[in-house]
Amino acid sequence: MGVKDGFLKYKRELEENRDPKERIGDYKDIHHPIKPETLNNQAARCMDCGIPFCHNGCPLGNVIPEFNDAVYRKEWGEAFDILRGTNNFPEFTGRICPAPCEASCVLGINKDPVAIELIEKNIAEKAYELGLAKPNVPESRTDKKVAVIGAGPAGLAAADQLNQAGHEVTLFEKDQKVGGLLRYGIPDFKMEKWVIDRRVKLMEEEGVIFSTGTEIGFNIKADHILQNFDAVVLSTGAQEPRDLKIKGREANGVHFAMEFLGEQNKVVSGERDSENPISAKGKHVIVIGGGDTGSDCIGTSNRHGAASVMQLELLPKPPQKRAQLNPWPEWPMTLKVSSSHEEGVERVFSVLTKEFTKDESGNVTGLTLVDIEWNEENGRMKFSEIEGTERTVPCDLALLAIGYTGPKQNGLLDAFGVDTMENTLPKSKEYQSTNGKVFLAGDMRRGQSLVVWAISEGRECAVKVDEYLMGKSHLPRKDRSFFENVEDAEFCE
Repeated sequence: MGVKDGFLKYKRELEENRDPKERIGDYKDIHHPIKPETLNNQAARCMDCGIPFCHNGCPLGNVIPEFNDAVYRKEWGEAFDILRGTNNFPEFTGRICPAPCEASCVLGINKDPVAIELIEKNIAEKAYELGLAKPNVPESRTDKKVAVIGAGPAGLAAADQLNQAGHEVTLFEKDQKVGGLLRYGIPDFKMEKWVIDRRVKLMEEEGVIFSTGTEIGFNIKADHILQNFDAVVLSTGAQEPRDLKIKGREANGVHFAMEFLGEQNKVVSGERDSENPISAKGKHVIVIGGGDTGSDCIGTSNRHGAASVMQLELLPKPPQKRAQLNPWPEWPMTLKVSSSHEEGVERVFSVLTKEFTKDESGNVTGLTLVDIEWNEENGRMKFSEIEGTERTVPCDLALLAIGYTGPKQNGLLDAFGVDTMENTLPKSKEYQSTNGKVFLAGDMRRGQSLVVWAISEGRECAVKVDEYLMGKSHLPRKDRSFFENVEDAEFCE
C-alpha cells in the first residue's frame, strides 16, 4: 500500500453532516463534501493485510485494498476500473450500503475500520466529474432478446450485465420511473434521485430499453413476454409487507412504512402535485420497527413537522461496543444511531405492542404497550411481559416498518409458471425457476435483503441467463461458495 503505517498516522474521518436544525427543513443530501486531502488520508489507512477480510464482508466481492491504493495515488481511472469490475452501481452503494465490508475490515479488530463506503462513493463521483463514467456500447450483438421485469437494483444490474453480453434487453417497470425502492423507498436526504437518473441515462445510451408504466397482467400479459423474448428475469422484489396483527390495526392512521415513504418521494420529485396524503404534521408519530426503514420514517416525519416521534423495537437495546460473543469479523450487533435519530426521536427497546385505540370516527388515538424481558429458555431466547408496565401512549399516526414476507401475491409468479415454496418465495436452482425460461434475482428470490445483495444477485443471475442463451458466458462472476449462506444446489421443497 502507498503508506504502510497510514492506519497509525490517520484517524477515521467521514463527511460532516449539515446541522440537524437546518437539514430537517429540506430533503437534500445531509452531507457536506469531504476535502480531497482527507479522502486521500482515509485511503492511506488501508493496511497491507495478509488476508483482506473486507472481501468476505462484501457480497459483490469488491477488490477493496486495490482501489484504496489507487485512490491514495490519485489514480482515479484505475480506481474506477477496479470498482466497476465488480459493482455496477458504486454511486448507489457508496451512499446507502450498511458497509458489511467495514465490519470485516482487519483494522476493525482494535481500531476504527477503513472508511470503505466513503471511498467507494467518491470514486464514483470523481469518475463522473472526470468523464470516466461514460457509455460502454457493446461491440457486437447477439440475436437474443431478454425481458427483465422490475427495475430495482437487481433488475438494473441484470439488465446492465446482459446488455454488455450483447443481448437486446428490455426492462419493464410498473412505476413511471425506474429504481424500485431506491427511488420510492429511500428518502432523498439519503440519496437524491438525480443519482439514479444519471446512471439510467448511461444505460439507455448503451442500448438498454426501458418500458416504464408497464405492469404485467394489466397493460401487458405474461404470455406476450414469454412468446416474444428468449429469456425472462423476474426481479420485482419482496414487496409483501409484514403486518402487525393486533386489535385496532384497522384504525385510520395506521400505515405501512412504504405507503408513507413512497408518496413523500413522489412529492419531492414532482410526480405528485399535492402534499403527501399521509401527513405527520403536528401529530404524535409512532414508528414500529428499529431498522433502516423505520429510521427513514423518523427523518421524514421530522421534516413534516411532527409533534413527537417515538420508535419502538421488540428486541433489547444493543450494547455500545461488541459483546464477547459477537467477535470480529462478525457483523457488530451494536447500537446504531442514524442521521434521522440525531434529528429527534424517542427510542424504546424491549417493548411489545398490544392494541391501537381509536375514537368514534375510527381514527387512531393511542397505542397500548407493555415492557418485556428477554431470557434464554432451552437454548432459545424468549420474552415475557413485565407486570405493571402496561400503558397507552398518544398516537395520531403509526408507521409499520417491520419488514417484508416475500414477493407480492399478485399472480405474477403463477402467470409465468413459476412454482413457489411454503414461505411464498419461488423455487429456484442457480437462479433458474421451475419454468426453465424464467430466471429470478434479488429479494424476490432470496427474501428481503440489502441493496448490495440485490446488485450481486442481478450480476450472478445474468451469468446464468447468458449461459442458458449461448451455452457459455464470458460475464464476470465471483465464487459464491465463499459468500452464500445457503446453497441452492437443488430445488427446495
